[in-house]
This record gives sequence, structure tokens and C-alpha cells, in this order.
Amino acid sequence: MGLQPRFGVSIHESLLKEFDRFIEEKHYTNRSEALRDLIRDHLVEQEWDENKETIGTITIVYDHGVPELMEKLTDLQHHYSKLIRSTLHIHLDEHRCLEVLAVRGRSGEVKKIADSLIATKGVKHGKLTATTTGKDL
Repeated sequence: MGLQPRFGVSIHESLLKEFDRFIEEKHYTNRSEALRDLIRDHLVEQEWDENKETIGTITIVYDHGVPELMEKLTDLQHHYSKLIRSTLHIHLDEHRCLEVLAVRGRSGEVKKIADSLIATKGVKHGKLTATTTGKDL
């Protein structure tokens, strides 16, 4: 990788103390690594805001006993099959299931499928976790 550029940052003492607490909580080895991660996180958010190709996971917890829920979820997943790369299905107990979908596509499309799945009647909780392909980082 070679030598990496270095730069100095002026920061208010109270903000630096908070940053150092953050570093300790997250177990970073130094300020530089923590700052790099914060910058990467911002760049990932920007990719999502700009509707670039992204990846992520959609996690839903649902009651499989709700009438027609399984059919609705399956229909949605087939409708968006070009975006869904893989699924994981876990039986939590005799009534509830956890499903994790790995998705890839333009952020607007990924958000659309996530919203559709999460809003389906019978889904108790859902969350889209957005990340990046990493090719621009």
C-alpha cells in the first residue's frame, strides 16, 4: 500500500475526550483507525443517498400463523428475485420465524423491497442494514 498521507486535526478538548471514549468503547487500537472507519461509514451513507449499487441485509421476524403471510412474503421475494442473493430462515419457536435476506442492487430498489417486506401484516419487526460492495473505499 505504501506510505499513507498524514494530516493534523484541530479539535476542541471536550470533543476529543468524547472521541477517545468512543475509541475505547469500540476497542480501536488508535485514533487513526477510528477516524478511517467514521469516514468509510459516511461514504457508505453517501452511496445509499446517491442510489448507487449497494448491498445489505433485510432482517424480519414474523408470526408464520398469520393467514396468507407466508404467501405474501414468498410472492414479494419472487417479485424482487433479481435483488435477493440469499436467504436464511430460522424457526425461533413454534410460532415465530426469523428471516435474513442478503440483497444487492441500487439503493432505491433495495429500500423498496425492505419497506415492502417490513410493512407486510404479520411482520413483527424488520430492519434494513445498509452496507457497501467496498469497491470505492
